[in-house]
Amino acid sequence: MKKSLVLLITILAIFIAGMFWWQNGNLPVNKESQEQKTFVIAQGDNVRAIAYNLKTNGLIRDPIVFFLITKQSGLDKKIQAGSFRLSPSMTAAKIAESLTHGTLDIWVTIPEGFRATQIAEVLKENMPGYEDSWISELEKNEGYLFPDTYLFPKDANAANIVSIMMSTFENRYSSIITTKSNLSKEEIVILASLIEREAKHQEDRAIVSSVIHNRLGIGMKLDIDATIQYAKGKIDGKWWRPINTSDYSLSSSYNTYRINGLPPAPISNPGLASLKAAVNPANTDYFYYITDKSGTNRYAKTLEEQEANIEKYGLSD
Repeated sequence: MKKSLVLLITILAIFIAGMFWWQNGNLPVNKESQEQKTFVIAQGDNVRAIAYNLKTNGLIRDPIVFFLITKQSGLDKKIQAGSFRLSPSMTAAKIAESLTHGTLDIWVTIPEGFRATQIAEVLKENMPGYEDSWISELEKNEGYLFPDTYLFPKDANAANIVSIMMSTFENRYSSIITTKSNLSKEEIVILASLIEREAKHQEDRAIVSSVIHNRLGIGMKLDIDATIQYAKGKIDGKWWRPINTSDYSLSSSYNTYRINGLPPAPISNPGLASLKAAVNPANTDYFYYITDKSGTNRYAKTLEEQEANIEKYGLSD
């Protein structure tokens, strides 16, 4: 009888302690606080990381209680990435609910090699204030819209977004220009935009750059398919579609099969690796390359070697 009573008392004590722990963990850190804090959730943050960061920022009492609250209520699957205005006067449950809506800023990822009109499509999907007029503002700054993951203000307009992306570009660009280049800034960006579209793998960037530099050095036309793809634009709902033989005669200032030198402006928005490759080409004797069906670049020094690669890798029509 005594053992049963002791067991009952123990269970009751554990239950009361558990209830106290749960209730205390849900209480505000400071219910009298008037402070507002901006709390940022990065893309990919899980609930455990979010709970830890909330605790570190003095917004909740107990990260385990917060974690269990989100799991119990199903809010863990609804929490958004972005920035939120929170207060230590809020309960853990209220904070969890607030993180499912009302973000102040929105995470947006701009992939490397996108053209301005593709970036416009990404913004249209993510930014509440998007308007079609944004396209022209983006196109005016083609090449300088640095690809990255951004936390854009929810109420941002085109000018805000372009300013943020171009500021990021300037910061990244300044980090790679350590020695004087024979190319102008505009030429470097154009060249990098070509590399971004032509080199599918990191190891190819500097080699593709060398081919372009080698051709420019002797006044040879660049013959780059991506420039024609850029000129043709969106076809059947897709960007950067493979070109046909008839496309080589396309009348466009971007068609590097017809014009000498670089195209008049960038054809994409290059990332840091392509910008680096533009100013630091590999030292090669290559003047040709093709991309085979697996996405691998095959390089050649002479036209005969180029034709042999085309024959070998099954790209001839």
